[in-house]
Order: sequence, then C-alpha cells, then structure tokens
Amino acid sequence: MLVIPAIDLIKGKVVRLIQGDYDQVAVYSKDPAEIAKEWQAKGAGRLHIVDLDGARSGAPMNTEALGHIIESIDMPVEVGGGLRNKEDIRRILDLGASWVILGTKACEDLDFIKGIVSDFGEKIIISIDAKEGKVATRGWVETTDIEDVDLIKRMQDTGIRSFIYTDIARDGMLSGLNIKGVSRVLKETNTSLIYSGGVSSVDDVKDLRALEKDGLAGVIIGKALYEKKIDLTLAKAAAED
Repeated sequence: MLVIPAIDLIKGKVVRLIQGDYDQVAVYSKDPAEIAKEWQAKGAGRLHIVDLDGARSGAPMNTEALGHIIESIDMPVEVGGGLRNKEDIRRILDLGASWVILGTKACEDLDFIKGIVSDFGEKIIISIDAKEGKVATRGWVETTDIEDVDLIKRMQDTGIRSFIYTDIARDGMLSGLNIKGVSRVLKETNTSLIYSGGVSSVDDVKDLRALEKDGLAGVIIGKALYEKKIDLTLAKAAAED
C-alpha cells in the first residue's frame, strides 16, 4: 500500500485547510519544492498536490509553484484542483505531472469525462470527496445529492479505474479514520481506491492496510505529517510490512 504525502497550495504556499474551509488555513511553508524534496528524502514514492486556489476558482492558479516542485524531485506526482477543461489538463501533464485528478467535472459532465478518458486514459484519476456519503464539489464548497458509490460506478462505466476517496468531514481534523465508510465503498464498487481524511497515527495506516485485500491501493497523509503526528518513514514501513 502506498503512503502518499500531500502538498496543498494557496498562493504558492504549503497549507492545510480544516474540513475544506478556506477561512481556516494553516501555512506550513513558503517553499513547496523544499517540502517535496523532504518527502522524497524520507522515502515517498509518489506525491499528491492540490491547487486549492484552482479548486475554488475553476482554473489552475499555482502552476509556477507546481513546475518548481516537479523539477525538484524524481518521483511521480498527481495533481488536482480546478481542472475542468482539456487544455488545462494537458497543460498540467505537460508540466510533468504523471496523473491529473478531476472532481467537479465528474459530477457535472459525463460526456466530458468520456472524452477525457479517450484522450488521456490512465492519466485520469477521479476524486470522490464525500460527506456522509454525499459528494461535494467546487473545492468542497457545494454538496450534491449524488451518492459516492453511484458516482464511482458511473465513472467506472466511462473507463476510469483510479479513484481517490476523501472523507471531508475528517480531513484536516486528525480525528482518525472512517474505516466503515471506505470499506463500504470498496466492497460496493470493487474498485481500486486511495483513501484520504483523518489519518493521524501509524496505527491508522496499519488499519487501512488491512483493507488492501479489498482494493485499497494507498493513503494520502497531509496535516499529520506537518504537525509531526506521523513520521513518513515509519508510516511507509507500516504500509509495506
């Protein structure tokens, strides 16, 4: 199981939000490239980056910082935030991202997703950002009536095979996992997921690893790393043990 450190960007700075609330921002660094190099030095094999300005505005806003990050490291990078047209997706991939993450468009435009899958194939990851089983969009500002499992199945029908599942009620809270929720989704969709939200200890990583047999491919860790609740090297060892 992969352990994937997260870098969330606002105005070129590394930040974390609490439950996606843009009014509750903690700034951890003004140099995201240095943070990325630190995670690589500690053994990360993949990096998760979210352009929070882009997620809110609907277009990439931190491409300069993103370019510096990608140039500074040798590991693959997945990038999300505000990617809602083919040109922006291509631009992020041309910067060197290995995958792009789409969320809002998956809820709003099925034909768009079909076309993007046709153009970019396995480079597309769909982010399922859910609260109590309902999908949230537009940087988590809006909550829909779409069920998380229903959206995953709809995306599977288009050819999507990779998903990130975030429990936004727990994100940034260091409150522990929603094991029951992610287990439900894995069993009802029979798909490969990366989990995010509330991971606060190495024991949480071990608990998630027990779901590897059901299709859990990885875990994204953000605030717990920045608040030094989890050591990345130890988390990686727990995930691979």
